[in-house]
Amino acid sequence: MPSAAVSHLADPVTRHMRADFARLALDQTVGEAIAAARGLPPEGRIIYFYVLDAAGRLAGVVPTRRLLLAPDATPIRDVMVTRVVAIPAAATVLDACEFFLLHKLLAFPVVDDERRMLGIVDVDLYTEELADVDRRQDLDDLFQLIGVHFEDAHARSPVAAFRSRFPWLLANIAGGIMAAFLSGLFQAELEKAVALALFVPVVLALAESVAIQSVSIALQRLHGRPPSLGGILRSVRHESLTGMLLGAASAAAVALVALAWLGQRAVAAALLGGITGGVVCAAAIGVAMPNLLRLFAREPQVAAGPVALAATDMVTLVIYFSLARQLLG
Repeated sequence: MPSAAVSHLADPVTRHMRADFARLALDQTVGEAIAAARGLPPEGRIIYFYVLDAAGRLAGVVPTRRLLLAPDATPIRDVMVTRVVAIPAAATVLDACEFFLLHKLLAFPVVDDERRMLGIVDVDLYTEELADVDRRQDLDDLFQLIGVHFEDAHARSPVAAFRSRFPWLLANIAGGIMAAFLSGLFQAELEKAVALALFVPVVLALAESVAIQSVSIALQRLHGRPPSLGGILRSVRHESLTGMLLGAASAAAVALVALAWLGQRAVAAALLGGITGGVVCAAAIGVAMPNLLRLFAREPQVAAGPVALAATDMVTLVIYFSLARQLLG
């Protein structure tokens, strides 16, 4: 049976947040903000100055140093930082602990779906969770839930790191072998137009680059937001549309170069369709892979990249060579 501390991690973070945070108005000046803070000093030992608009939405945060050193007449909007890491109201205490591990801040704002600020959670929440875990096995459970195994949090030997990471590199090896096999299946097309082989590196490089970008975006979005099937489908649809734009623009550039250089319309058309289709699939695979791995309790940080790249290579080559077969047939 799980310990009370570990069970406590499933609590909504809103149950543990504080509403007495230091808030500033977007239309204030630095002088007005300082006077307001002095007149109603915020409680707590960790203070961040959060800037809210008229609807209570989080607009930014003002570092204390900027607030103290800027001239009194300076508008708050000129000294605030607009990119604020916030914890969604739907997050759990476990998700909040992950935020503290990843971003190394002392406090985070809690916001709803419309980014209205509800309160803050500070590092005391994280330290209390650790203090409540009084047995090593429970501490190990806590770190495993956060995604960092207790043993992995300490220095690992090269052999241990190899054993953890090499199995996923086998996905790259298998993908490379399959790519070579697929190229062999389309040997007739390569013999008809040797130029197809000349552009294989750029076709794969574009698809792989987009796949890695999508993997990185998906990993960033996973923090504090446990994946769901509906959420994965929405992310795949959004990223596929982005991939279509990226692929079409890249494909047009490469196809125009091929047409001007070689004068082979069939090769240019195969590049246009192959790159566009490959990049769309790469974007979808890249954003889906980390979510699916997390959904099935795997480690997406290590596994998502190799698996996504292997899948991207195979799908892209099939699209590219299949179009070439139709166009050259």
